[in-house]
Amino acid sequence: MKVFLCLVALLCAPSIFASDDFDLEAHMKNMGLAYKHTVEATQLPEFNTAIDEFITLLKRSKSATFHKEAEQSLQGLDKVIIKAELAKRLANEQGLDAAKEPLKAIDGLRKQYHKLHEPPGFWELLFGK
Repeated sequence: MKVFLCLVALLCAPSIFASDDFDLEAHMKNMGLAYKHTVEATQLPEFNTAIDEFITLLKRSKSATFHKEAEQSLQGLDKVIIKAELAKRLANEQGLDAAKEPLKAIDGLRKQYHKLHEPPGFWELLFGK
């Protein structure tokens, strides 16, 4: 009986230790909040704090495990990072109004790349793509 319990413990141990503690869904919500703070910022220091947090969260997201379309998801994150860094540079050089265009592009990229991870619809489940 002791041997059996030891075997069960050893078989379960790798799954316990290998569990991914990175909660991508919660992380994405934090990114959305940081993005919202960035867009709503009215002062440059407030904007810089929010955009820095957003960029940090984006870079951290690249370490997540994407189960579908991983390569495209990583490319999307890279594109968003580039746009966020451009928005920061423009805001610091020309003012907050100059950052609006790259921030709008980020929202477009978000919509585009979120489609990769949407669950299949009813008809898609029945008949496939």
